Amino acid sequence: MGETGAGARTPVVAGVPGPVEVVGVGLLGASIGLACRRAGLEVLLRDVNDDHVRTASGLGAGRAVRPDDVPALVVVAVPPDHLAAEVGRALDRVRDVPGAVVTDVGSVKSGPLNALAAHPGLGRYVGAHPMAGSERSGPLAATAALFDGRPWAVTPHPSSAPDATAVVEALALLCGGVPVRLTPDEHDQAVARTSHVPHLLASVVAARLAEAPGSHLALSGQGVRDVTRVAAGDPALYGQIVSANADAVVALLGEVRADLDRVIAAVAGADRPALEEVLGRGAAGTRAIPGKHGGPARPVLTVHVSVPDHPGELARLFADAGRSGVNIEDVRIDHDPGRPVGLVELVVEEVGAEHLRGSLESRGWLTHR
Repeated sequence: MGETGAGARTPVVAGVPGPVEVVGVGLLGASIGLACRRAGLEVLLRDVNDDHVRTASGLGAGRAVRPDDVPALVVVAVPPDHLAAEVGRALDRVRDVPGAVVTDVGSVKSGPLNALAAHPGLGRYVGAHPMAGSERSGPLAATAALFDGRPWAVTPHPSSAPDATAVVEALALLCGGVPVRLTPDEHDQAVARTSHVPHLLASVVAARLAEAPGSHLALSGQGVRDVTRVAAGDPALYGQIVSANADAVVALLGEVRADLDRVIAAVAGADRPALEEVLGRGAAGTRAIPGKHGGPARPVLTVHVSVPDHPGELARLFADAGRSGVNIEDVRIDHDPGRPVGLVELVVEEVGAEHLRGSLESRGWLTHR
């Protein structure tokens, strides 16, 4: 590998030059550090929280940055409120480093770019956003496998150097991600539609549960859990994210408000065709979501299986499902509050559902249609 001490340059690995400096050593930053170290790159860690740097270093994600370090690539992984400022500081630090590149992993692209418009080093900056995460946060939740198979938006702007864009796409690949090139505006509209507005709507629905009578909540099933799951995210962080993407979010919320007005009118007026039209468009939207490996969605069915709620039963179910030869696409578990069993939902391709059901029943499992 050659030298890896302070100030030394490390070789290019799979198109990514080192050392790589990571600014902000939380879940995403530490995971990028782990992936780069796995590939053999030197990683320098910088964070306002010294404990995060110590923790990430202990996990093998890199070492604390020193004053005479010279990074070839800087990855900024800080919350949206601080993104533009930290990217600007990174551009200042590498101003005299030939070929150095700055990227970020922020969830909004246009706002930070506009704030940096006058920076003389802007051509070295290419925004990015890996579509990966976890319900956990901080470096202890980090893993080198976090980005495996996940889309990684790469958002060059008109003055981005082509070589800088190539480095950022190489970083995505090195970390296991799948680069998807978009303009900054396209990215912000896309995440408003697929992430930010769904999160707000989940929060609005979940808020109706906060003061609900216990007798109402006792009827909660998997449906309400599915709809509200993302609402459990950190309100302060998501407040930053949504605020930073206000234009795209507000435009979509206006469309949602119009749909809600149509739903209210249809329900109040007992207009069944109008209601079914809205529901039908919703069903069409679920079919538009890409399927496995980014391919077209394929028809699926759910096989419901009653599973005793004690150790070893899930393992036995999965083993028996494996013996059927039918591939399981997704799994959900709904616990029955009134009985010591859970209802496991095995999502499989439509053509294999009946075979799986019969195979499980032949092995003593109780299935439901």
